[in-house]
Amino acid sequence: MKSAIKLSAIVLIVSIIFSCQPKSHDRLANASRSDKNGWIYIHLEGSPSDIGYQHGYLVAKEIDTLLKVMQFYLPKTTEKSWAFYRAAAGRFLWNKIDKEYQDEIKGIAEGLQAKGMKYDSLDIAALNANIELSSYYVPQLMEKAKPGSGKNRAPGNCSAFIATGSYTKDHKIVIAHNNWTDYIEGERWNVIADIKPEKGNHILMDCAPGFIHSGDDFVVSSSGILITETTITGFEGFDTTKAPEFVRARKAAQYSNSIDDVIKAMTTDNNGGYANDWLIGDTKTNEVAKLELGLKDFKVWRSKDTAIIGSNFPSDPKLIKEETNFNVNDPTSSPNARKLRMEKLVGIDYKGKLTDATGKVIEGDTYDALDNKQAMNRCVIDGHVDQDPKGVPEWHEGPYYPMGAVQGKVTTSDLAKNMQLWAHMGHPAGDDFLAAPYFAKHPEYQWQSKYLRDMKAYPWTLFTAKH
Repeated sequence: MKSAIKLSAIVLIVSIIFSCQPKSHDRLANASRSDKNGWIYIHLEGSPSDIGYQHGYLVAKEIDTLLKVMQFYLPKTTEKSWAFYRAAAGRFLWNKIDKEYQDEIKGIAEGLQAKGMKYDSLDIAALNANIELSSYYVPQLMEKAKPGSGKNRAPGNCSAFIATGSYTKDHKIVIAHNNWTDYIEGERWNVIADIKPEKGNHILMDCAPGFIHSGDDFVVSSSGILITETTITGFEGFDTTKAPEFVRARKAAQYSNSIDDVIKAMTTDNNGGYANDWLIGDTKTNEVAKLELGLKDFKVWRSKDTAIIGSNFPSDPKLIKEETNFNVNDPTSSPNARKLRMEKLVGIDYKGKLTDATGKVIEGDTYDALDNKQAMNRCVIDGHVDQDPKGVPEWHEGPYYPMGAVQGKVTTSDLAKNMQLWAHMGHPAGDDFLAAPYFAKHPEYQWQSKYLRDMKAYPWTLFTAKH
């Protein structure tokens, strides 16, 4: 009897000890990944650290490949090693990243490490900042070393519009965007991130693997805010003492409840990196706005009855004069030619008819307004610089350079209320880029063949955030 009592006491003590032990935390709980029509959809949920870990773990293979692409490509195009970019991230970026996002970046690195990959937080920070470092910071260094050598390095990415009021069929917001970038990285810009953080808004956005921000940018938030942008061609300026663009952009997406909130997030502690025309909508009021943001200058236009376009051209005369070398009078430039076409489509042909369906058509448009014909070149909304004998000199892209529109997104006020967006991987018009025949025609770019592969066009696909 005594033995039985003694045994029961031991069992009780052991069970109490184990019940007091903290339960193991499953960092992947509530996270998921699914692949569809060229896209990687990921649902990330929880603390900043867990969101990062989920991202790094679920998209490890693709992040690894994109980092290898950057380590290969940036030294070729900027003459700066990956070690240089890591050092810059550590020297003046890291301490300007909010702790919340430092934790998310560390989490991504930990997720990669859990998959056996030897990356750290500086690799992920440099990846997120690659545009502002390579296209704004490096050109600034080039200009200091040799005046003129850093000109036309700011990227010319994207064709977009936002419209509301009498311009749309239901008088609510329609927003659409296609991402222009070098195919070697753009073909891999294929993540739809559904992020439900502990604090702030639930956000649905496209991004590149390993990004904590959209990057190109297209965002739907649970607060009813919609955000996209197009880059300012010919921009010059960067301040290493201010906050990175990728941090401000993520803050704007996660914490903004109004157009004013977005403007405040983007203009506060602004480093000038990735200078854009930000197109912003508030589905609660159906008001839309454009924030043209340089380093020293910014200007805002806003209305409840307008259509605002973006194709990499600046509009504010003061910003143009003080912070760019953009030629507003050159009709042959890609930004100006696309501006002409988008003004006609959005402001005339589809005025009062703009919907998600017509948004898809516009983002896949291949009519050259300069020569008044269908074409595949720098001047069309669904850009094909790889087929253009002129290239894009204003972006420092040579003839037939392998870049152009790599994907597209569209949403509306009604879709956004359900946290939905349409996304299209590959040229929005449906054309495939095939690497082998391209290299046969243009052996001067054969050096990219290690990573430049086919970019197939997939169907438009509707994505919905998990509630």
